[in-house]
Amino acid sequence: MAFFGKLKDRLFKSSSKLDEGLSAIVDGAAQAPAAPEEAPKPGLLGRVLGRGGAEPRRVLDDAMLESLEELLIASDMGVETALAVTANIAEGRMGRRVSASEIKALLAAEIARILEPVARPLPLYARTPQVVLVVGVNGSGKTTTIGKLAAQFRAAGKRVIIAAGDTFRAAAVEQLQVWGERAGVPVMTAPEGSDPASLAFDALVRAEAEGVDLLLIDTAGRLQNRADLMEELAKILRVLRKRDPATPHNTILVLDATTGQNALSQVETFRKMADVTGLVMTKLDGTAKGGVLVALADRFGLPIHAIGVGEQIDDLAPFDPEDFARALTGAEPVG
Repeated sequence: MAFFGKLKDRLFKSSSKLDEGLSAIVDGAAQAPAAPEEAPKPGLLGRVLGRGGAEPRRVLDDAMLESLEELLIASDMGVETALAVTANIAEGRMGRRVSASEIKALLAAEIARILEPVARPLPLYARTPQVVLVVGVNGSGKTTTIGKLAAQFRAAGKRVIIAAGDTFRAAAVEQLQVWGERAGVPVMTAPEGSDPASLAFDALVRAEAEGVDLLLIDTAGRLQNRADLMEELAKILRVLRKRDPATPHNTILVLDATTGQNALSQVETFRKMADVTGLVMTKLDGTAKGGVLVALADRFGLPIHAIGVGEQIDDLAPFDPEDFARALTGAEPVG
């Protein structure tokens, strides 16, 4: 599929780091000196192209597992997840000679197993308007994600309204207006510094009156350790629920992959304040630590609706665990 090719290209920093690390673990064989008669090992390109003889192998032992754990932790997979993944890879295989490509395939399978239960597109409900609140810290890609979602749902025949609730940042409003014009989606705005809760309420009233399918509400980017900003988010929720106690039907937390392990603390805080129902991970093209997505899935089990690897509308796609696992590890596609 086209997005897989793009994903693999854009995840080059992550996949190349794991690829090189796995090859070094196997080829290095704990830095044991080569026997005099041993032929030089082929380079990475030679192995990929099938030249230079058989792929090097190494006995899967405790030292190799420790190196693998360290590599996964360095990719932001987290200590607990890295230990669980390596333990599953080791089960029934200790003492066997394995190649780097075999380890990559095993690693991809383990990552896909963790991610499979959480890979769920944003659900669409029969009841309308469906209110989707989008939250996240400054710079997470939240505003761009809303624009892409609006354009994609509009292209699918849904009636969409965007509420530009980041009333403190003119650039965010302008960005949404550009997306709205591009997608043919109306964008409700308020004067700079206005109460975002009032805008959210007015947008819900309008969405009800016009028979809109989806109302996407942007919120100001906020740091999870700023109590005043988090209270403002709580106010938006209270005001919406005065109109309709079931709202918001979805609360999406947008996370920036380049923040690494900090994404875990963001999920913890936003879950308490905003009852997060799903995640979108952006900027996977800008990090060498894409393993954080695996850590998030393993720890929280929240649905991962989509991932982003760029600025274009088709750079946000539903999350496919097998594609992601293969792209992250550099494993070859199955079949």
